[in-house]
Formats: sequence, structure tokens, C-alpha cells
Amino acid sequence: MVLVSSPRHGGNRQWAAAIAGVKPQDLRDFSASINPLGPPRSALAAIQSHLAELRHYPDPSYGELRRAWASFYGVSPDRLLPGNGVSELLTWVARDLANLDSTVILRPAFADYDRALAAFGGHRENLSIFAEDLSTEIGQVTNPQNKGLLLNNPHNPTGKLIRKEDILDYLDRFNLVVIDEAFMDFLPPDQDQSCLDLIETYPNLIVLRSLTKFYSLPGLRLGCVMAHPDRIQKWQTWRDPWSVNCLAVAAGIAIVQDREFQQRTWAWLEPNRSDLSTRISHMTGFVTLPSSANFLLVKTVIAGSQLQQYLLKKHKILIRDCLSFPELGEQYIRLAVLTKSDHNVLLDSLESLTNSTNALL
Repeated sequence: MVLVSSPRHGGNRQWAAAIAGVKPQDLRDFSASINPLGPPRSALAAIQSHLAELRHYPDPSYGELRRAWASFYGVSPDRLLPGNGVSELLTWVARDLANLDSTVILRPAFADYDRALAAFGGHRENLSIFAEDLSTEIGQVTNPQNKGLLLNNPHNPTGKLIRKEDILDYLDRFNLVVIDEAFMDFLPPDQDQSCLDLIETYPNLIVLRSLTKFYSLPGLRLGCVMAHPDRIQKWQTWRDPWSVNCLAVAAGIAIVQDREFQQRTWAWLEPNRSDLSTRISHMTGFVTLPSSANFLLVKTVIAGSQLQQYLLKKHKILIRDCLSFPELGEQYIRLAVLTKSDHNVLLDSLESLTNSTNALL
């Protein structure tokens, strides 16, 4: 089989459709960890009702949006900065991290962490998320008072959840602690380990949040960063004045008030994640790792890139290989949790593969 190099991120339907020989909308996408229940009607209605604003520039201070999000997250508006997704905001966070001796990152890690740090010549110090005692591993970092710590919680791509009580210890030791909570919204309030309530107390804490994964709006690009007001003001001067468009602003205000959609998502995730994990684990050649997020990391005896190509060409299914995570390579794939009907299609396709010894030849 001739393999085509895969993109660095999931959700590249144009790339996948070209391989599968179909239109992008004909694919079943397990590669991007996006809520299958959305976009919520509240977001679509808000966009529709604000189309006339396309002829005007957005408010560069994003006052209304900041107040709405600050109320939702429980912080003061001067500690919050909206952005064009988490990736844009990571750039400005990394500029601060690059001023330190190094930044400790848990591997495997989101590729944009490296991209953002490299843009400003920042140095990295790598630890493994698979460490038997992660807290002890991080505790052995030398001279943490001169270093940054960049955590992803729940961690992507493993789905591991780091306890808030452990993070409290890191805040007392590291010069700067950055927590990417892009997937934290998928945990109901009684289960999450968010550090948002610590923003007012720790000036060395930075928290990032994505609003596109939970609300299924990746094409709209929405995220925010919360930190000390001095950092927020500084980052605002570094970036373009209109990073968030007016339709994204309208949708962003509406979605955080959509309690019904939030409850529906929490009710959907747990049984569907359990369904997918259990059924794949019962298949020969696949082992799923425990996950607190809306995706599963799966160890496979079949090379991940081969499996990706087979499912695309034979079944029009897009999964995420893990070649962009060097620590994982061909031994793993990542699967978004979707609906049971989607899972049925994927599982039937995997069954047909494992029942055929020549399927990948």
C-alpha cells in the first residue's frame, strides 16, 4: 500500500476526502475531537441574527464578550482575553514562557506547544505523561523557580486527568504554570479538575480554554486565556486588534448561556465513551487507555497510518494516526467519541479488517 503523509492535526477533511475519493461531507470523522451534538441551536440563531454586523468592525476591547465569559468562568473581565482559538493565544503565552530558562512539557503533546515556543526561541524540557508517579517526576525538575510548566488537562492525546491538588503544589514551585483546559468542559462540574478558581490567587497561573470543541464550532475559531490583568493587557498590545470576528462574538455570548446543551453533552459523553472503549477493547489487537475526555487513545498491532488509509479508502472513515506524536508513532491511533450509530460503523469496519489477513496488502 502506498501511504500518503498525514496532516499534523485531526479534522483535515479535504486531505482525507482526496484519498477516499469522496466529498468531505461524505466522510465519518473520528479524527477531530468535536462534540457530535452541535453546533447548538443557540449559536446558529445568534449568528443568523447578527449577520448585519458584518459591515462593521468588532469591538476591539470585546467588552460584552469578556463580561459574558468572565461571568461563566467565575473570573473578573480584566483577567480574560478572547482569541481566535487556543492556538492563537498560545502564541502570546509562549512569548512569556520563552523568557524563562525552559518550559517543562508532558509528552506526547499538542504540536502547537512546540510551534509557539519555537517562534520565540523558547527552550523545552520533556517529561513523560506515562510516568508511574507523575507528581514525583515533576517534583524532580531542577530550579523550577526559573522555569515554566505547561500542562494539558485533560491531557491530549491520552485523556489522562491531572488532579487539582497536584497542580497546587506546582504553582508554589514553578515560575509560571500554564494549563491548557481545552477539553475540561466535557467533564461535569462535580468531576472536573479546573484551576479557574485559582486565577485570582496565583499571579503565575495561566489557564486556556477552547469554546469550539465542546460547542462543535471549530470553523468559527473561539478560545480564551485567563491570567493576571497585567499579562492580559500586554498580550492585547502584541496581537492584531480584531482577532475575533463579530459572528464568533455573537455565538460566544450565546453558547455559555446554553445550559440545556451543556447538560445534554454531559449526558451523552459517559455512556458513549464507555461503549466505544469497551467494544474496541474486546477486539483482538486493540487496547484502549482510560480517558476523561471525549476521545480515546488506542494501542494497535496494526500500524496507525496503514489503518487510517485502509478505513479511508474502504469505508470512508477518518481516524487520527499518531505520527505527529513522536513518542507514540505507529503503535497508536486516537478516536473521537461520537454516537453509538457511528461507533457501529467503525466497529464493523474494524471487524472486517481483523477478519481479513490480506486487508492491508
